[in-house]
Amino acid sequence: MPERKPRKDATRNRAAVLAAADDLYARCASPEDVTMADVAAAAGVGKGTLFRAFGDRNGLIRALYQARLEPLGNSVEAGPPPLGPGTPPLERIPAVLDALLCFKLDNRRLALALEGAGGGSPYLAEHYERWHALLRAMVEGIPGFMGGDFTAHALLAATRADLVEHLAGQERVPREQLRADLAEFVRRVLGAGVLPG
Repeated sequence: MPERKPRKDATRNRAAVLAAADDLYARCASPEDVTMADVAAAAGVGKGTLFRAFGDRNGLIRALYQARLEPLGNSVEAGPPPLGPGTPPLERIPAVLDALLCFKLDNRRLALALEGAGGGSPYLAEHYERWHALLRAMVEGIPGFMGGDFTAHALLAATRADLVEHLAGQERVPREQLRADLAEFVRRVLGAGVLPG
């Protein structure tokens, strides 16, 4: 049986819901302030439509986050240097982590909502597993480097949304300072992990 295409109104409703949620999360003081009822009202759809399309609040957050993250993921998987696959790991890893940090800075409320959205361990989330696998492969591509799996986790921890929010939101660390601090952290971690030849 051929796969059914979504109806045009379902596709239109999904786009309207994602746009409304995007706007609400961008303007909210706290991710918990945004309810499914708020999103449905802003999108001009019934709550039933919202629940059918996304399942629950976490499903909506995941879909919105994935839509925003997709261009970065495409750049990392197939783009040009420094993010793309042709770049040596010692140059690519800092570039990828800087791009992730900038993404989280630009999407602070949504990233916080996703990472705090329950549903078990954040380390089992699809988006986390994808970035961890990518970083682990890059780290393991550095000649003489030991401990790629743990190192990938530690590097990703430096871009967690709660840390980014604490530093940028509460401590008011400027964006360029956060980027410089992350670059120095990555340099030290990667330099310390290489065994003398």
